Amino acid sequence: MEETTRRIKISVGGITLEAELKSTRTAQEIYQALPIEAPMNMWGEEFYCHVPGVKDYRETATTQVKVGDLAFWGMGQMLAIFFGRTPMSMGEDPVPADRVNIIGRLVGDPTVLRQVIGAKTIHVEAVV
Repeated sequence: MEETTRRIKISVGGITLEAELKSTRTAQEIYQALPIEAPMNMWGEEFYCHVPGVKDYRETATTQVKVGDLAFWGMGQMLAIFFGRTPMSMGEDPVPADRVNIIGRLVGDPTVLRQVIGAKTIHVEAVV
């Protein structure tokens, strides 16, 4: 039983980062929905976009996230990328507006995404 970590590539503006997905059912459904190109929204230092057709299994439902986490908010069918503080932050950590499923983590420095604040679209694809 060999477990391989699935990786995805996230492109925003001129920046591309890779992320490693967890082996949860929600993360698998996100992976199966790729590639996606979607309008991007922003809430503080969190980018998020709509990923239709993904079931949220709420395996890791939490409001405790860290900079660099990727999460899925099932009620809105949104993929969220946390790279800094959000409007609900009290300290340095981002705080989501609602409980989210953590589905993975960015590889490298997530704060580089601050350079593309204001970008209009996001592209997410599988790394093969």
